[in-house]
Amino acid sequence: MAMQRRLVLTNEGAGHPFRRTLPPPPAMPSAQAGDNDVRLFVLSFAAFFISFSTMIF
Repeated sequence: MAMQRRLVLTNEGAGHPFRRTLPPPPAMPSAQAGDNDVRLFVLSFAAFFISFSTMIF
């Protein structure tokens, strides 16, 4: 006898009574979503370049 359960729940995280009393989390701003990838690439490139040049010299 298998338990029947809906695949999509209204709020999976609100199972505990304390979590039900909390307000929902704020929405993430996505205005600069593409800019974060460029910043991460430049930061990673600079860190690798500094590390690699430090090991050579």
